Amino acid sequence: MFAIYKRELKAYFISPIGYLFAANFLAISGLLFSICTLQKQEDSSVSTYFNYLIYAFAILLPLLTMKSLSEERKTKSEQLLMTSPVSIGGIIMGKYLAALTVFTAALLFNSLNFSLLSKYGNVNGMLILSNLICLFFIGALFLAIGMFFSSLTEDALVSAIGSIDTIFIMLAVSFLSDISVPWIKSVVDFISILSRYEPFTYGILDITSVIYYVSIAAVFLFFTVRVYERRRWA
Repeated sequence: MFAIYKRELKAYFISPIGYLFAANFLAISGLLFSICTLQKQEDSSVSTYFNYLIYAFAILLPLLTMKSLSEERKTKSEQLLMTSPVSIGGIIMGKYLAALTVFTAALLFNSLNFSLLSKYGNVNGMLILSNLICLFFIGALFLAIGMFFSSLTEDALVSAIGSIDTIFIMLAVSFLSDISVPWIKSVVDFISILSRYEPFTYGILDITSVIYYVSIAAVFLFFTVRVYERRRWA
């Protein structure tokens, strides 16, 4: 698995994908940061910034994973992977962790923006930390969704569109929480990505939400492994 991980991590910076992702991520996050936080040095503006960043992730992260598996299928090199001594699970995890590493590096580098904010006023460190932790796990979930769709097709664009559509549908569920029917509201609050993010906007580390994000990501990675296992024996 480690060999796959190193190969994929290197591939992100041999091809333009890694650089394009990092450039767009930092440009968009920098713009959102300046709009949301530099004009208003308040805790609510910090949380608003992170909330907008989730929607940016919904578009950017599928672009990071769209070629992870589809390119292997397109170039017919997936047969070499499936006959390698590394397990299917190891291959998928190696590729997934490489994408997660690139995302994490960009997220951490982006967090340096708050050093600028500290020069203009007080910074709530716990609030920023809780938001960053939650965004890491939400990003990990979005990457898992991207990996799954990348395993279904050899067309990277189709993979990206499928991932983006699915993520936005999952985000849109949150808007159903305004329904006055109690049981529907309870279900929506339980499954909604954004509803589970809300405690973190107040500086609260909600472990149940972290478990939820990790569990859904694990489900999509499991489905990805199953897709490849079926293809191996087809």
